[in-house]
Amino acid sequence: MATINDSYLKLKAGYLFPEIARRVNAFAQANPDASIIKLGIGDVTEPLPEACRTAMIKAVEDMGDRSSFKGYGPEQGYSWLREKIATQDFQARGCEIEPGEIFISDGSKCDTGNILDIFGSNNTIAVTDPVYPVYVDTNVMAGNTGPVNDAGEFEGLVYLPISAANNFTAAIPSQKVDLIYLCFPNNPTGATASKDYLKTWVDYANSHGSIILFDAAYEAFITDPDLPHSIYEIEGAKNCAIEFRSFSKNAGFTGTRCALTVVPKTLTGKAADGSDVELWKLWNRRQSTKFNGVSYIVQRGAEAVYSEAGQAQVKALVSFYLENATIIREQLTKAGLTVYGGINAPYIWLKTPNELSSWDFFDKLLQTTNIVGTPGSGFGAAGEGYFRISAFNSRDNVNEAMKRILEKFKV
Repeated sequence: MATINDSYLKLKAGYLFPEIARRVNAFAQANPDASIIKLGIGDVTEPLPEACRTAMIKAVEDMGDRSSFKGYGPEQGYSWLREKIATQDFQARGCEIEPGEIFISDGSKCDTGNILDIFGSNNTIAVTDPVYPVYVDTNVMAGNTGPVNDAGEFEGLVYLPISAANNFTAAIPSQKVDLIYLCFPNNPTGATASKDYLKTWVDYANSHGSIILFDAAYEAFITDPDLPHSIYEIEGAKNCAIEFRSFSKNAGFTGTRCALTVVPKTLTGKAADGSDVELWKLWNRRQSTKFNGVSYIVQRGAEAVYSEAGQAQVKALVSFYLENATIIREQLTKAGLTVYGGINAPYIWLKTPNELSSWDFFDKLLQTTNIVGTPGSGFGAAGEGYFRISAFNSRDNVNEAMKRILEKFKV
């Protein structure tokens, strides 16, 4: 009989968001007339920008003519898209990133998990706590951890607690770690990072031969001109960091699927014989072997983000969700709740009232207001007692949700 990857059995509970869906579905079946508003999962609601739609329609037409038809594209992405990304997202901010160091993919969630393919199983891995669950779960699946304890922490991972006490920014570890997951603006807390703060991590990584896996999926929500959008704005980062970005939240591509990963050619890791190996070559080989690239139609849509019209439309989308975040933040504060985030980020992170557990607050919110959020404990042990609210929804739903909270859940 075929054997399985036993590492999957370490994941004792369902993935956070399917568990939320299970509870919501059970509630909906028991209360068919309930008007449920979902402010939990970070999915967008507003239509794709017109510039992207127009470009994709044109690309579909291209596929209908033999002279412009496209079959398999380059696994790394079309050069015309990579060039625009390099120029407008990185070089315009002083980051010396070349088009050849950019890999187009179908999602940064996928890439943050798939990147483990090119790293060994004996690395010491650091994650913040709370943290985006994919970072932890993919390491568990890859066999990089031991069993889980009663607090939900996996043996073999170095957990870096973040809370209001440290402004939800982790302290540099006292021990040497090899892989470091950082996410700014942060999911789930909405915290941001200054250049000085990121410089401490870059210096640490370069001095220890570590690699920073930097998730910048929400960089478009940064409005403070003093905050960095990319890890590569920090001197020395090209020698120690891989960056992940997405078109999902800035341009509404959650259902369309397009993202990118930057692997500088200056990055190296150690082989078993002690020699230095370029990580770019390994990732390029991985993508060429396991990935057939993002469709031509989708990449043309992503390219349109960088047009003058596309930039204006994306800016309007981001502003819309940030306005939602402001409304949520202000109304939750008015309700007497302690809130964080929601500034330069689309997530609001709140302290559960009356010492309720994260899941108890989830259930109470659902039952009393028919609103869905995300329990903080689902992001790690240190997330217990906190709760995430997403600004990704329609204005009508956000206003109605906040009205219900003020009417029925005021502390």
